[in-house]
Amino acid sequence: MKPTNSNIFLGLTFFASTFLWSQEKKELEPLITDRPDQTESPSVVPKNFLQVETGAFYESFKTNNIKTEDFTFNSTLLRYGLLDNLELRLGWDFVEGKTKVNGNTLNNVSSGFNPLLLGVKTSIAKENGCFPEIGLLGHLYLPFTASTDYKPETTGVDFRLAFAHTLSENSSLSYNLGAAWGNDSPEASYVYTIAFGQSITNRLGAYTELYGDLPENSKANHLWDAGLTYLINNNVQLDATVGSSITKGQDILISAGISFRIPKTNN
Repeated sequence: MKPTNSNIFLGLTFFASTFLWSQEKKELEPLITDRPDQTESPSVVPKNFLQVETGAFYESFKTNNIKTEDFTFNSTLLRYGLLDNLELRLGWDFVEGKTKVNGNTLNNVSSGFNPLLLGVKTSIAKENGCFPEIGLLGHLYLPFTASTDYKPETTGVDFRLAFAHTLSENSSLSYNLGAAWGNDSPEASYVYTIAFGQSITNRLGAYTELYGDLPENSKANHLWDAGLTYLINNNVQLDATVGSSITKGQDILISAGISFRIPKTNN
């Protein structure tokens, strides 16, 4: 685990990207991110731009006297605009897991990288009146890229349709529908999300969200989260989130991160 070196790199990248964009003559629309909520946007990154979305989060689960805690460091998603309507996606994160029994931490701490995520997103339709903006995305999770503690035997797959409606000048509604296969199980898990976003000021935004999954042969999981985003400029955004389960499961989720984009070439 090298969170210190990674944080130094991210800090340097952040200041470099801020400087680059302060010199940019062509002003773009504010970036649209796929974090901090679980709802993926239907929008793709502009062609020839690289967008970096990274952060860290903590979550805990408690059953009777057993509590598990997961710390995810530098959960990073790279998005590259290949075409006007197509982006490539690459994600990886480092996780450390701890287990407590009656408040005492066990020695069997797990740590390592989750499977590498490879994916694409394509824009299908632009918003037109009551008709929403629509996008389609899919991912593969490659087991051979994972550390021993988090290495599955089979390749994970997910896909989802992403929708977005503009409700007013300051509010929007986004939602996803899809399915996922993972955790070495042939069982499909149907995924849903719905998020309401509200602009508080030109730079500060808030959102609240419901999301979950419905496995074919297991109990459904339903969760919520809410958070804030702050746009430093049109190309750099900070975020913070808190959430928990509605059904039995996650006790708490706390997350914070940063997103920014940089051009491949001068435009």
